[in-house]
Amino acid sequence: MASDYYDLLGVNRNASEDDLKRAYRRLARELHPDANGGDEASEARFKEVTLAYETLRDPERRRRYDMFGPEAVRGQGGGPGASMGDPFGYGGNIGDIFEAFFGGGGGFSQQTRPGARRGGDAEVLLQLSLEEAAFGARRDVTVKLPVTCSTCGGSGARPGTSPTSCPECRGTGQVQRVRQSILGQMLTQTTCGRCHGLGEVISSPCSDCRGEGRLTEERTLSVEVPAGVDDGATLRVAGAGPAAVRGGVPGDLFVHLKVAPDPRFERAGNDLVTEIHISFAQAALGAELEIETLEGNEVLEVTAGTQSDTVLRLGGKGVPRLRARGRGDLLVRIVVDTPSRISKEEDELFRRLAALRGEEVASPDTGLLSRLRSSFH
Repeated sequence: MASDYYDLLGVNRNASEDDLKRAYRRLARELHPDANGGDEASEARFKEVTLAYETLRDPERRRRYDMFGPEAVRGQGGGPGASMGDPFGYGGNIGDIFEAFFGGGGGFSQQTRPGARRGGDAEVLLQLSLEEAAFGARRDVTVKLPVTCSTCGGSGARPGTSPTSCPECRGTGQVQRVRQSILGQMLTQTTCGRCHGLGEVISSPCSDCRGEGRLTEERTLSVEVPAGVDDGATLRVAGAGPAAVRGGVPGDLFVHLKVAPDPRFERAGNDLVTEIHISFAQAALGAELEIETLEGNEVLEVTAGTQSDTVLRLGGKGVPRLRARGRGDLLVRIVVDTPSRISKEEDELFRRLAALRGEEVASPDTGLLSRLRSSFH
């Protein structure tokens, strides 16, 4: 299947609903199995195009697709039994969708049936330290979600009873109506108002969940954070979301990661950046200094003559690459400090050094203390 629904329909990512509809009409007429002698490849392509259209025409599903990709919308089609092969929960009767656009004569069965119900998705924020993001961690998150009612087992019916088929839609969850239009016979399907698309009614509801088959509870879940994640990343925990109404497949839990700022390091991709301050003498003569890394202290060699703003690199001391081998580096920026106060002895030494190097420096009498003294004479 095409990796991008927009490419599959031949539209850009800013396509309007009318653009999507026109693109789908064109492709559906071209790929419909009746127009291709029942060719299996054409039918498979037709189902892919239909799934792409149904995803992008719905604003909420389109938003989730744009943010998280097809995994975030898979199984959330227009019907309760949505899946890759049956994107609308019609039990494989994709001809019903075609007829809703183009009228009768689709050549597919008109009968629909409710499929497996699916719960919605939920989101939670998880804050990590830099070490946890770098090396991975197992963290607990507490969420308040609908869970399956233990009293009725998720059926919604009082123990000892069971749901019955809805007499209004005869268990399909959909009510069909046929009308004439300028395009021919139009078949429209709407969710059954009596059973709300579930295909079942409950005469004796469970006293705990009141017929819904689920209750809202606070639960703590363990989440595996992979090594190398970055701030703003999102983890999808399949099946850890809200329980479906009256049984079915739970939704997914999307865990949004927030990495707390670290006072020691800044992150630049897989590299870490830090800063150390050294003296004139250390910069001029060189030094071996102990610096902090994510895994303890390391010795950094500063060569003689190092200038301020020089960046030294400690290879492999950065952040591990997400789901890949190797690590980034630790970049150490050198800052050479100028002393703001010096003793009389240090003053004399600096002047001797300046004289040896032939450098001009200010006279001792130009200092603030000298000027203050002269003001009293």
